[in-house]
Amino acid sequence: MLDTKINLLVIDDDDINIFIIKKIVEKTGFDIDMVSKSNGQQAIDYLNEVVSTNRPIPHLILIDINMPVMNGWEFVEAYQSLGIAQRVDLYILSSSVYENDIEKTKSYTAVKGFISKPLSIERLTELIKELEH
Repeated sequence: MLDTKINLLVIDDDDINIFIIKKIVEKTGFDIDMVSKSNGQQAIDYLNEVVSTNRPIPHLILIDINMPVMNGWEFVEAYQSLGIAQRVDLYILSSSVYENDIEKTKSYTAVKGFISKPLSIERLTELIKELEH
C-alpha cells in the first residue's frame, strides 16, 4: 500500500494534453505530485537531477511517442541506461493507432503497457492501484 504521495511524471509536448491530465489527476482523489516535461531529453535531465539530489523518483511515468528533441522511444532507451533500481511503472500514452507502436511497446522490458489517449480517470486510478501491489 502506498502511504506516501504518488509522484507522477508526464512527458508530452502538447499543453492541452498536460492540462487534461492535470484535471484527471485532481479528480482521482489521490495525493499526486505531477511533474510534466515537454520532451524526453527534459525528462532525462529531470530524472538525473532527482537521482543526484536524492529526491523521490517518480512512481509512474506516462510517455508520449511523438515529441521534438527526444521522442518517447528514445526516452525509454535513455531511461533504461540510467540504471534506476527503484520500481517505476512506465506507460506509453499515445494517440497513435499504429499496430507497430503498440507492438513496439512490448519490446521494452521497462514499459508496462500502451494506453490510448485520452487518459481517463478510471485508467489513471487503475494505474495507481497497480502501484500498491
